[in-house]
Amino acid sequence: MLQSIKHFLVSEDGPTAVEYAVMLALIVIVCLTAVQAIGTNANAKFNKVATTLK
Repeated sequence: MLQSIKHFLVSEDGPTAVEYAVMLALIVIVCLTAVQAIGTNANAKFNKVATTLK
């Protein structure tokens, strides 16, 4: 049991998983921001077209 605890503390799998989780979170934030910006721009264009057609 002591050997497995020692192996767990020496292993670098934990920090690597945390790094991947942080990278994934940043990618998700960037994607959500981009989708929101595109949606806002598209909404403005549709509103402009709608007011022009009236």
